[in-house]
Amino acid sequence: MKYVVIGAGASGLVSAINLRRKNNEVILLEKNDKCGKKILTTGNGRCNYYNSDQDLKHYHSTNNSLISEIINDKTNNMVLDFFDSIGIIPRIKDGYYYPYSNTAISIQNTLVEETKKIGVKIITNCYVKDIEKKEDFFNIITNEDYIKCDKVVVSVGSSASLREEVNMYKILEKLGHTVIKQYPALTRLNLDVKYLKEWSGIRNNASVKILVNDKLIREEYGEVLYTNNGLSGICIMQLSNIAAQELDKNNKVEVVINNLYDFCKTRNDFIEFMNERNSKLQNRNISELLDTIINYKLVNILIREARININAKWNSLSDRDKNVLASYFVDFRLNIISTDDISKAQTVSGGVSLLEINPSNMESKLVNGLYLTGEVIDLFGDCGGYNLTISWTTGLLVGEADD
Repeated sequence: MKYVVIGAGASGLVSAINLRRKNNEVILLEKNDKCGKKILTTGNGRCNYYNSDQDLKHYHSTNNSLISEIINDKTNNMVLDFFDSIGIIPRIKDGYYYPYSNTAISIQNTLVEETKKIGVKIITNCYVKDIEKKEDFFNIITNEDYIKCDKVVVSVGSSASLREEVNMYKILEKLGHTVIKQYPALTRLNLDVKYLKEWSGIRNNASVKILVNDKLIREEYGEVLYTNNGLSGICIMQLSNIAAQELDKNNKVEVVINNLYDFCKTRNDFIEFMNERNSKLQNRNISELLDTIINYKLVNILIREARININAKWNSLSDRDKNVLASYFVDFRLNIISTDDISKAQTVSGGVSLLEINPSNMESKLVNGLYLTGEVIDLFGDCGGYNLTISWTTGLLVGEADD
């Protein structure tokens, strides 16, 4: 059987290897001059390729009930067995899997070398302009040639799928598929406040909530990075897709930050905490009581926004002022005006509907011999190796097609 795999990213490389191991002829097409480039940027250059916590709450789709048919104990074992088969020894920290070398290039090189070693034909600098389905074969029309094949695997990444010259989503729609609208996921939140430059570069562990029309939707905890556009950091990025979708509906979207979550969960907790600090640390103003816990720049911004004198002593404040100050430190509410666009996001939500894909082998239910994997489908994950897990898993499931 002759397969063409479109896209030599994480999912495409795994698809190609697994199909070739089953004695198929495999041609792998890649628009860039090298395969697996995006792998190099994952995990801050270390490639967090898997996570031992495979709770389905870390995966998201328009059809969440179908996720368990793709991500489950059987497929998780397939992923781990595959990496063992290509010689990757994991370095596991807090459930996060990295190659033992701690370098993403180890994963990229190993995958690319395996494809070459087993006889996958790789064509780089090649992008697909169209896919034609004939009665019993496909014509793949590229920027250079026509390729005839029995089956085709679409493994292009989400950003590549939206490129003007590629737009794989439009090609798949032409073939009859429903493409759910894409939104950026795992990206920054943009704000419109006057002190963005002042707080740029500050990092602080915090609890963050996202509210839509004053209703709590999701809460995360982690390091918040304050930027000159707004907010970033893993816990912020986990909320970004919700923000993007709800802003598109013209809903009011806010983020609420508790910058003292490790010490105070509520406003009353804050007041008690400050009472204790004040009794222990004599002759300190409010800023001095807090700036050993939170970056002093952020402390001063929050005090100023609460309209409290930075040099004021805690005991000099009225009960009302103490409560107002507490609201800024443990309930700091900010309007989100936008997220970064898809080109700057780590991944996207949306894509080909899971309702139109056979989860046992990722074959289209509408077009025989067409397989869809990775970011092109309506499935994405949280930070922490989950999006790569989707890529590996769906790529390996294509290999089950000929069993």
